[in-house]
Amino acid sequence: MKLTELSTPCLLLDLDRVERNCATMKGRAQALGVALRPHLKTAKSADVARLATQGGITVSTLAEIDYFGRHGFRDITYAVGITAHKLDTLAELQDKHGLSLSLLADHPATVNEVARRAAQLDRRFALLIEIDCGGGRGGLAPDGAELLALAQLIRSSSHLRLHGVLTHAGQSYATPGRQAITAVAEAERAAAVLAATRLRAAGFEIPVVSVGSTPTAVFAQDLSGVTEMRPGVYTLFDLDQAALGVCKVDDIAASVLASVIGHNPRSRRVLIDAGGLALSKDLSANGLGSGTPDVGYGLVCAAEGGPPLAGLRVAEVHQEHGFIAGSGDTDLLFRQLPIGSRVRILPNHVCMTAAAYDCFEVLRAGSPEVLARWPRAGGWNP
Repeated sequence: MKLTELSTPCLLLDLDRVERNCATMKGRAQALGVALRPHLKTAKSADVARLATQGGITVSTLAEIDYFGRHGFRDITYAVGITAHKLDTLAELQDKHGLSLSLLADHPATVNEVARRAAQLDRRFALLIEIDCGGGRGGLAPDGAELLALAQLIRSSSHLRLHGVLTHAGQSYATPGRQAITAVAEAERAAAVLAATRLRAAGFEIPVVSVGSTPTAVFAQDLSGVTEMRPGVYTLFDLDQAALGVCKVDDIAASVLASVIGHNPRSRRVLIDAGGLALSKDLSANGLGSGTPDVGYGLVCAAEGGPPLAGLRVAEVHQEHGFIAGSGDTDLLFRQLPIGSRVRILPNHVCMTAAAYDCFEVLRAGSPEVLARWPRAGGWNP
């Protein structure tokens, strides 16, 4: 199949770029002396996962656990706080795929409920304690008494096993620039290592000390005391990461192919068949001030690929309509993008954009040939 034969909107994957992104992060992990456990919530693709790692992975949904288990991935960290009602499904997936699962908790009420349900199922589960390294989303303070108390509660259950500590520097996504993100990376490392050190001093075995975000993985200078990192969006990258200074625009591997369906001379805009559902309504790259000002809902490239077209952005979206605006002459814009032509849109936040699609259409740079269609996981439950 050729690019011109694809129905729009659809999700394109530049194989050259994703291969390069994966190879670069593997090199980062090796240089820092840690294992790479990529977070596959972005790509949701076994084919991308095989490019990213030959080892363990991280996921965010039960559907992803089932999908990656079916595709031969056995060592999986489920990096969303666990609830007891999910244990029945997790037990079924363990049996179905022969999985080694690590689950996440940060509250005694959660641990008590999980321990109770695990005992009813007569199953044993490995738990990681979530640590808050400054993002404020979830997790325990690394220097608080609650950490040791929760570890003791886990140890008191014959159906639970303390597997280690895990943290995520979510604040790095709002901290543009190498120097600022490097400082966040050190705070992330320090929090995880402090928690592990305190637990070990109290007599707990802590085999896993896990950190992870793409910005901190790219800019971390030292991961002493850490055993693994869990970046995810690096496989595909997006305008948000480019605005932070984490990648370049030409590192972005995923884009949405859309068709021009109209010209509106009154609004001076070009209409495309990719709107809020196809592109998402995420505006995260705007206003970060690192080389990508006012990208709207995505930057516009030629259908064949290449750099963004000067001055063009998706300025507005409705459910199934997008509106491309330019900074120059409207007649020139309409001639540049005639009705029936196609464009590629680079996404602000690729995790959100890609979630709408069940597959990637895979191409090599500059080639009109679609090499493959790579399925993706979707939804929350198997």
